[in-house]
Amino acid sequence: MTLRARLFAATIDCPDPVGLARFYRTFLGGQLRSGSPDFVVLTSDPGIRLDFQRVANRQPAPWPDPAAPGRVHLDFSVEDLGEAERQLLELGATLASYQPGGERFRVLLDPEGHPF
Repeated sequence: MTLRARLFAATIDCPDPVGLARFYRTFLGGQLRSGSPDFVVLTSDPGIRLDFQRVANRQPAPWPDPAAPGRVHLDFSVEDLGEAERQLLELGATLASYQPGGERFRVLLDPEGHPF
């Protein structure tokens, strides 16, 4: 029998779940839901859910660093890469110093240092 699963959510560990969820909501739109300041849910169409969970003393791994612990990053599609980059930098993202994609894509770091 084949196991069938569906991704329910991606959870991002961070010291400020509310602040980081607001950053992504400004970028993606959607609704914020929270039961506490330690755990915030962002839902948007079509059925995308990002969870933000408080983790004390979380330090982002440097980008890129093959010796760093394993990590997951988020990929987003945008219509105008330059305009998206400009807006995200205004929201508090930073441009990663290493850019492996040339003009095809950009690696940015969210306000907590997660690459996307």
